[in-house]
Parts: sequence; C-alpha cells; structure tokens
Amino acid sequence: MTVLIIDDSRFMRLMLKNILVRHGFEVIGEANDGGIGVEKYIELKPDIVTMDVTMKKMNGLDALKQIISHNSDARVLMVSSMGQEIIVRDAIIAGAKGFIVKPFDEALLISTFRKALN
Repeated sequence: MTVLIIDDSRFMRLMLKNILVRHGFEVIGEANDGGIGVEKYIELKPDIVTMDVTMKKMNGLDALKQIISHNSDARVLMVSSMGQEIIVRDAIIAGAKGFIVKPFDEALLISTFRKALN
C-alpha cells in the first residue's frame, strides 16, 4: 500500500514514515503544505494519505476538500492535536476516512490505517 504524508513538521513526517515502512507500507511522497500535498496526490495517486490539520499555507481541511473533489474515493486520514475535535468532525463530514490524534500510539496508528484501507 502506498502512502503520501502531508505535514508541515519534518519530524512528524519522518516519524510517520519510519513507522509505516516498518509495517510494510511504501511512502511514495511527502509534502510540507496542503497545496503541495494536493499536487502530489494528483501526481502520485497514493492508496492513502495522512494529512496534518494545521499547516501554514493551506490547512489540511482545505487540502482534504480539494483531494476529495478530485477523487471522491480518496482515503485521507487526518492527523490532529488534542483539542481539535471540531476540525476533525468537519474533516469527517468533508470525506476523511478517519483521524489520528497526536501524540499517537504506533499500534493505534497502524490499526487506523488498516481500517481505512478496508
């Protein structure tokens, strides 16, 4: 399964990548901004996307909406900090397949991925 990681934190992208690769996923792209992430989604056509909610240029909710408008079957998992429940709810309504709350547990991350892929 191929993954695109969209997060403005280089550390978070690296941490997600390491965990996902260890569990057999192939990370085919990364982006540090929602707009770049949308472009990479269209170019790379990953099986699943992790999308940070809070980013500077284009936030995750706006990027999610653009990805969903391009492909209504897109599998996007939102990554949020505690206290962003309203944004997460809006993301689910907009088409996100699930969410991961930071800081996250590795086993929960992988089970959320597997659930979104089924």
